[in-house]
Amino acid sequence: MVGAAVTTAAPAGGSRVLPHPPRAEIRLESVLHALSDPVRLRIVRELAADGDELTCSRFDLPVTKSTTTHHFRVLRESGVIRQVYRGTAKMNALRKGDLDHVFPGLLDSVLAAAGRQADRLG
Repeated sequence: MVGAAVTTAAPAGGSRVLPHPPRAEIRLESVLHALSDPVRLRIVRELAADGDELTCSRFDLPVTKSTTTHHFRVLRESGVIRQVYRGTAKMNALRKGDLDHVFPGLLDSVLAAAGRQADRLG
């Protein structure tokens, strides 16, 4: 996101702050790119199923730690998730409200399709 303005999560007790795109600057192509990767889609499905914030360490992904970090960064920079530090834990939450506002029904449709695919392919 070269040159794009970003918002940041409010720091809690001196926590580090991560940049996030403002709702008005979330772009469809960035969201679709983020959701097109099977590992990132798995992260989003787990966040949606839980419905709350989850730590990065909560995810058991079949990739290295550095690759996991990359996937979370792509999701954050596209506007799909919000990440905030709580102490030493990096917490992740879907930006469902923002995505539903900008692209009504998109996230629910993608999640439903991913669920059907998982049922079909096992």
